[in-house]
Amino acid sequence: MITAPDRDLEQLTGLTEEEAAHRRRLEGPNELPAMGRKGFRSIATNLLREPLFVLLAACSLLYLFLGEAADAIALLACFLLVAAITIVEQDKTERALEALRELGAPLATVIRNGRRRRIPSREVVRGDLVVVAEGERIPADALVISSASLAVDESLLTGESVPVRKAPVEGPLPARRPGGDDQPFLYSGTLVVQGHGLGQVLAVGRGTEIGAIGEAMRATELEESRVSRDIRRAVRLMGALGAAVCVTAVLLYGFSRGDWVNALLGGLSLAMAMVPEEFVVILTVFFALGAWRISKQKVLARRMPAIEALGAATTLCIDKTGTLTTNTMSVERLWTNGQTLGGDALDSGEMPEHFHKLVEFGMLAGQEQPFDPMEKAFLQMGWRQLADTEHIHTDWVLVREYPLSRSMLAVSHVWKSADGEEYVIAAKGAPEAILDLCHMEGEGAREVLGEAQQMAERGLRVLGVAKAEFPRRALPVNQHDFEFSLLGLIAFADPVRPGVAGAVHAFQEAGIRVVIITGDYLATAQNIARQAGLLSIAGITGPQMTGMSDEELERRASTAGIFARVTPDQKLRLVNAFKARGEVVAMTGDGVNDAPALRAAHIGVAMGRRGTDVAREAAALVLLDDDFASLVGAISLGRRIYGNLEKASTYVVASHVLTAGLALAPAVIGWPLALLPVHVAALELIIDPACSLVFEAEPAEEDVMRRPPRDPKASLFHRRMLLFGLVQGLAVLAAALAVFGGALYSGHSEGESRALAFAAATAGNLGLILVNRSWSQSLLARLRIPNVALHWILGLVAIALAAAVYTPFLARIFHFAPVAGGPLLFALASGFLSALWFELWKMPARRRVRK
Repeated sequence: MITAPDRDLEQLTGLTEEEAAHRRRLEGPNELPAMGRKGFRSIATNLLREPLFVLLAACSLLYLFLGEAADAIALLACFLLVAAITIVEQDKTERALEALRELGAPLATVIRNGRRRRIPSREVVRGDLVVVAEGERIPADALVISSASLAVDESLLTGESVPVRKAPVEGPLPARRPGGDDQPFLYSGTLVVQGHGLGQVLAVGRGTEIGAIGEAMRATELEESRVSRDIRRAVRLMGALGAAVCVTAVLLYGFSRGDWVNALLGGLSLAMAMVPEEFVVILTVFFALGAWRISKQKVLARRMPAIEALGAATTLCIDKTGTLTTNTMSVERLWTNGQTLGGDALDSGEMPEHFHKLVEFGMLAGQEQPFDPMEKAFLQMGWRQLADTEHIHTDWVLVREYPLSRSMLAVSHVWKSADGEEYVIAAKGAPEAILDLCHMEGEGAREVLGEAQQMAERGLRVLGVAKAEFPRRALPVNQHDFEFSLLGLIAFADPVRPGVAGAVHAFQEAGIRVVIITGDYLATAQNIARQAGLLSIAGITGPQMTGMSDEELERRASTAGIFARVTPDQKLRLVNAFKARGEVVAMTGDGVNDAPALRAAHIGVAMGRRGTDVAREAAALVLLDDDFASLVGAISLGRRIYGNLEKASTYVVASHVLTAGLALAPAVIGWPLALLPVHVAALELIIDPACSLVFEAEPAEEDVMRRPPRDPKASLFHRRMLLFGLVQGLAVLAAALAVFGGALYSGHSEGESRALAFAAATAGNLGLILVNRSWSQSLLARLRIPNVALHWILGLVAIALAAAVYTPFLARIFHFAPVAGGPLLFALASGFLSALWFELWKMPARRRVRK
């Protein structure tokens, strides 16, 4: 059997690897100009625009104006340290995003050295032979050499949504222009929506049609997530509040004491304390590094909001074939004229003659070089059983292919034999579709469907096979116009993946409902559902859905666990029905027709290996190994990321309450200033890396996958989180003010009192980090879990605090005076212990986790 494209594959060897490498060096990679990684200059420029650094610069200039060069240099040093930390964080983020872009790079199938190869699209060169098939993006501009029912969506270039046919031409080539039927040109970035073909690359990268137009292929802009909106609103609110408080504090201090220099310093300190720039850093770092961590679970996050949505998913709609099952098919049973063949007879025994015709036409109805697992399994069995017989037709030529469609779930191949006077047509597809092609009704049809149903109840996938003949004249437009006769049924077994039952159990324990949506028989899906451990195997079929109103479907969808014989447009309807019920829907898919449902779902999940390009583009997540169990790790990480984001935000709120209060309260009370700009800058050196590095690296809580999904409508800054942050900050603030006031009234100098207050605030900050690492485990239990960033911060802060208090040069910069060990230990203990009340609140939570 030789199809037109396959005949070309045998005759054409394509470029050699050496030729391809040479052309790539000369002409560059097959990619268009795009936004690359942010360089040092870009990061530094953005950094200088941040309010915190503008305030640091203003403080430095004020100190220089006053002649305090040491203070100005100290603030400059703080600026450089904070800048270095920020640059390291952003560089780490950029590296993570770059790794994700590499994982998400599109692939192309080329012929080199006479062999098919799957390579990154950027490695395609001019002159390459590219194989294109339904659901794939065309990697470069190319000339069609051969095709079978090839149709391409060129709306990217023409704006016309109707696909256009592609076919090779003989003689002079027409002008290259997108649009129009039966043109021989393929264009980079356009989408194959039907058929397959072979093309020779004419242009790559900037030389393609899309490059000539000047359109850079930029990544799709990320839609703003709920967390992003919450943070933007919080930053704006805190910024406005901070500005108002700062102006008021400066005026009050200046008019009441007549000391406008200290008023300005206090106001700038307060402004720096209230600028919540950490929230933006947290969002960027957590989501970027979170996506990188999820990729380690073999799941690629193409859109950052999907990471946020993972923790809120309530319903998971999954395909059966290849998701729950291994998608490694084997022929399990043959049926023809009431006789059945299966078991060892298909593997090693000699096949009875009356089954030969069924196998022969099953092979003729398939691809000679298939990718589909069922096609591969059947072809291997057919060659094994029919080798060296008259039923193998290596000299026949495929004349036409009638592809599968929504209205006809069957494919027909028209063949021309070497000496036959008529065309031979082989059809294969769903049993109902084959019976329709054969115009079978009544008792005969019921017998066939009954046999197919029995096979399906054993968990087998069933296809029907038919044959027809037709005179050598113009072929009909529709395959239904042939006079087919039924040859029999083929049943395939597809075992459940080893980790599926455990994954389903994990989802159910996490409060996530698992629903099967498949085009297969209900009985087959129910058999797989039992093996997978689904709680509900009640089913609804596609034909039943057709007669339901949207309201009835919403009601029935709440109890059904399986939706069988479902068409792609019904998948979209189901997703919308679940969403109408308030569910957060995750949906898996791999085909072109799955794209609308993947796009409509809150979390579209495409298959990385067997999925089409259009499905991957529509999806928010891609399973790189096609393994359903990988989703368990992804959802667990999604919950961990959001939980850590919540804890980091609580810590930021608490630390800002502490810093702002310590900067403002002494001025209001009438005490000397407890915090100057240099102190606020120094505290930022603790807050910045703690919120973005320490909390991001924290492992998940023990019960993260035993909790129900979070409410997707809940704000990140919910009442409980704000209350925690406010009370934690006020508790440490009270301790620091008590230390400061007590020191002043007990006869300590202003420098000594400021050193003790700063020590209490620093210890309190460290205490806030430790108690917020977990909201269910105790501080001591969490200390047994390693966190490298935390250990570095604890050690460096302890060394820096000792140096600031006891090193004369640093003490002068910080306006400290040396203090005795006893008062210093008391201040440290007061600050640290003031954060430990939160450990008492955790006790009931710890008991719930143990249960």
